[in-house]
Amino acid sequence: MTSGSLQRYETELTNPGLVILEMEASSKEDATAQLATKLFEQGRISDLTGFLRHVNAREHQLATGLPGGIGLPHARSDYVNQTSIAVGITRFGHSLDFGAVDGPATVILLIATPATSFSEHLEVLATIARSLFKENFRESLRRAHDTEVISELINSSLVFFDH
Repeated sequence: MTSGSLQRYETELTNPGLVILEMEASSKEDATAQLATKLFEQGRISDLTGFLRHVNAREHQLATGLPGGIGLPHARSDYVNQTSIAVGITRFGHSLDFGAVDGPATVILLIATPATSFSEHLEVLATIARSLFKENFRESLRRAHDTEVISELINSSLVFFDH
């Protein structure tokens, strides 16, 4: 990897290192912890346990499952250093209950934003949710089987978003 692409990854919302393919998780909390660990490893969150506490508190307020098999756990937190998205695509036959009315999730996007970034948090959530309501976008994520392609799909769906 060249230093140019490394620099690019540092400013993007997600990158191939924040994508888990063939994810197997025992629960939505386990899936969220796996994704948060990726954020922690890249220094995007400063305290794994503290951040997970915020995500789980948010999850208890309101289910974060979207129609079409999407889990969208998210939190604004003091432990977030930069707005980021970690992505999990479950292994075939595996799914996780994020409380969506139409059933469990096979694509999980963990959105982390700094506690002070209220409008940014809402903008990222709204923008990614708009993309995720499109069946062809969801199917593209599921079928990609490539961390680079998945991160590119997510970043390009938020391309106008100036962070």
